[in-house]
Amino acid sequence: MSSELRKRWEHAGGTIPEDWEIVPLEALLYDKKSIAVGVMYPGPETPGGIPLIKVGDIKQGTVPVKPSYLISPETNDTYRRTQLQGDELLITLVGNPGECVVVTREMAGWNPARAIAALRLRDSSLRVYLKTILESAAGKHLIDAVLNTTVQKTLNLKDIKQLPIPLPKNSTISALSAVSLAFSDRITLLRETNATLEAIAQALFKSWFVDFDPVRAKMEGRAPEGMDEATAALFPNGFEESELGLVPRGWRVGALGEFCTVTIGGLWGKDTKEDDDLVPAISLRGVDLENLRGLGFAKDAPTRWVKRAAMEKRLVNQNQVLIASSGAGPCGRTLWAGANFELLYGKPVIFSNFVKRLDCGNAAIAIYVDRLLAEMRESKEIWNFINGTSIPNLDDKLLLATKKVVLPSDEALSAFENIARTIYSKLYSKQAQTLATLRDTLLPRLISGQLRLPEAEALIA
Repeated sequence: MSSELRKRWEHAGGTIPEDWEIVPLEALLYDKKSIAVGVMYPGPETPGGIPLIKVGDIKQGTVPVKPSYLISPETNDTYRRTQLQGDELLITLVGNPGECVVVTREMAGWNPARAIAALRLRDSSLRVYLKTILESAAGKHLIDAVLNTTVQKTLNLKDIKQLPIPLPKNSTISALSAVSLAFSDRITLLRETNATLEAIAQALFKSWFVDFDPVRAKMEGRAPEGMDEATAALFPNGFEESELGLVPRGWRVGALGEFCTVTIGGLWGKDTKEDDDLVPAISLRGVDLENLRGLGFAKDAPTRWVKRAAMEKRLVNQNQVLIASSGAGPCGRTLWAGANFELLYGKPVIFSNFVKRLDCGNAAIAIYVDRLLAEMRESKEIWNFINGTSIPNLDDKLLLATKKVVLPSDEALSAFENIARTIYSKLYSKQAQTLATLRDTLLPRLISGQLRLPEAEALIA
């Protein structure tokens, strides 16, 4: 068995020292019943109930916030086998199969959904190491090889249990886990910082363009908070009636489609260059726009070879907003295209299926639309424009034709753009991506024995 597992690991591109043991994953489980899928039938949402972790709650190997969907205690009791104790490892079975989450004590009492497997190990200290192995290049290759792709990519429990897991001596496992955890902690901190920055941008948008706080302050004879006199002067000191009710005097109301148009994506491009007319571009096919915003940029975004004319029609620039048009988790999520994608990726960037482009005329309006749609997602209003049950789809025609918005003055928009650009520049930082790339470069070399821990620590420093 061991020799066969080693062959599978090597065939997947992995290498390990000869003195390392290699075992099937099931050998690490507490017992045969220590791997199971989560809640199959969650039932109606129950206020005050038990948090249910869905695949969409998992962001880059963590569950950053407490899940919003709550199941009843009765439903939870039916699936008490998978109720978390705080020392498990979770593995996604659909969506991005094979993504792992090390369960924390704060998650004790929660329950995963059926699209997630919960594993209890004989030695819970192995969880970080096992996550590192499964998310390595060789681990991902092995998982991809056993996926069921009949309807959607799905990972089965029986295949998880047979995955080959290299096992060095305990001291090496501890050291590898420590390095991996150090990277994860740094990347998580950067993502949390990004989340805070985005919350600041959204709070400012809501204050200025939804609650109209500066206008209300001036009506009451107060200086608007958090802005200088020049910025405060850009806001009127009163309201006027409109079809949306009271809006700042001089600001107009119109349909979103009056200053946005849509360009749809598609499956343009080839995996290889077949003739001289094809040029390379990064495709946002299948890339979660939220992860682009949270991590910086997707290092694994695929290069496609496209016809120059097709590419030119679907390039992205700072006057545009990309919006996920399909999918249960990302549908309706947006990404302002103002970052210098070509500088970050080294190639032009195009968008393809499941993503549509809103052309907004200028960058100030594009930033405004990005924040407006984020506000609509926060309030769940966006779901008025999403159809479908199994696979939600955004009805962009309905959105543009019927969504009425208050369009501020050009001067107020420009002031918001100046502030938002500073925030966006930090959101689109490559720092987290650089750390992720360094992690994914060093850990396989550590696993293979090609790099010793002191050398890795020096490189990290």
